[in-house]
Amino acid sequence: MHPPVYQDNPKHAPQGYPMNISTRQPYPPYISSATATAIATATRWSTGLCHCCDDPANCLVTCMCPCVTFGQTAEVVNKGSISCAASGAVYGLLLGFTGLSCLYSCFYRSRLRGQYDLEEAPCVDCLVHFFCEPCALCQEYRELRNRGFDMGIGWHANMDRQSRGITVAPPVVGGGMSR
Repeated sequence: MHPPVYQDNPKHAPQGYPMNISTRQPYPPYISSATATAIATATRWSTGLCHCCDDPANCLVTCMCPCVTFGQTAEVVNKGSISCAASGAVYGLLLGFTGLSCLYSCFYRSRLRGQYDLEEAPCVDCLVHFFCEPCALCQEYRELRNRGFDMGIGWHANMDRQSRGITVAPPVVGGGMSR
């Protein structure tokens, strides 16, 4: 079998890939150092996408009225610039009139991931919200709660608590099964 033409003649290398002179093979597609760093430093979510039963009350609220959970999450992600009621109302209107509120909520997932350097998992944000909207909303709510936010009081009250030195500590989880 004959080697590919570009091994003997670098000008015939596949377009878009620089040649490695020592091996005479094209380099793999380029990944910038910023992208490689972002991939390497992304942290995991504090809970999984399907761990809705970790907070049964929030799971029930999200299943019955997802605009409440979305509004609470959006207020914290927006750092209080848009109220819980306003965000929830927009979400509810989109859900009621178009059924595509997931297109709105996926942007908030992206913002939340950006603020806390969270990995884009298990897939792209818009797909997570399109196929698993209630689970995605619950996961985002739990993530903020596990980071010390009291989701029921909003952004400004959380900031007031932090300025006074009062923080809500995440729950302590046991070390597994024991006899």
